[in-house]
Amino acid sequence: MQVDPELEAWLRLVHRPGLGRESLRKLLASFGSPQAVLEAPLSALRAVVGARVVDDAFVGVDEGAADRIAAVAAWLAARPTRRVLTLGDADYPPSLLQTVDPPLLLFVDGQVDALSVPSLAIVGSRQATPQGRQNARAFAADLARRGWVIVSGLAAGIDAAAHEGALAGGGRTIAVVGTGIDLVYPRSNAALAERIVAQGVMVSEYPLGAPPMSANFPQRNRIIAGLARGTLVVEAAVQSGSLITARLASEAGREVFAIPGSIHSPHARGCHALLRQGAKLVETAQDVLDELGAGPGPAPRAGPAATADAPSEPPSESRDPVLRALGHDPATLDALMARCGWPAPELNAKLLELELEGRVARLPGGLFQRIQVG
Repeated sequence: MQVDPELEAWLRLVHRPGLGRESLRKLLASFGSPQAVLEAPLSALRAVVGARVVDDAFVGVDEGAADRIAAVAAWLAARPTRRVLTLGDADYPPSLLQTVDPPLLLFVDGQVDALSVPSLAIVGSRQATPQGRQNARAFAADLARRGWVIVSGLAAGIDAAAHEGALAGGGRTIAVVGTGIDLVYPRSNAALAERIVAQGVMVSEYPLGAPPMSANFPQRNRIIAGLARGTLVVEAAVQSGSLITARLASEAGREVFAIPGSIHSPHARGCHALLRQGAKLVETAQDVLDELGAGPGPAPRAGPAATADAPSEPPSESRDPVLRALGHDPATLDALMARCGWPAPELNAKLLELELEGRVARLPGGLFQRIQVG
């Protein structure tokens, strides 16, 4: 299989070594199409982007171009769900066209129409707490059931939980990755990626085979923010990629939401910083819908999902003295011993029982956290 001449020109230009996005935009704005840029004399190119850029990118032969194009042709031929979208493609996501830095090319695998359905981004810490992952799953499931497409980055922690929740809710999800679309990072999410392609879509602006590099992920975040009408941050440290996504969403005029947490938890500090900056505090999926509107209606597939509305506490939990003593903030064994008055062996045995039942999680640093299951 060969790619069509127009796509080949896009691939030859956009992935040309030494040519950045800003220079590409200037060249396309001046010459109108990739083919016109590639056919222009060097003197005309230098007049637009300067001699250094042209000498780095256009002087000499791009020896890797033929291999790159052949790899894309083989990738496209392997599965009918695969596409490469350019800025001029009718299926290019309209929400990205409204941003200041839309990707020039998007590799897509899955249900391309999901890119044009109203969506919400759910992002957060890779080192999420069990409660944070539960919150992400529940919000994603509830919103997906109501027809919202859930956008995230396929990272460990909150991202993976958001994708899982959307799928469990019978809805669709978009995974925007910071590698080539033919790679899955982290590898532990390989099975999840296959489910996303079947029930949603994976997206990347990076060339096939592009490895996970730290510089890629902040750039990837602008696509997550640009696709969605709003971004919900579930858990985040003060210095985190999730806050970059939230900032980019705010700069694009999109809504930013945050779930509050314990004042003692480092995972809540990023959310609290966003709330101080004007993000909307949410406790239930309905809080999000109150800002964004009801959305597109029920998801196209039926599926089980837990609601993200605040659950009432089961009577068994309200009667359990250890759960009452634990409350909703992480606590040490010593603190629980003081609150319960139980000796350490008995308390440890009870905590292990609750952990096996999925009602308590053991955190780093000798802390225990109650898990609210709705």
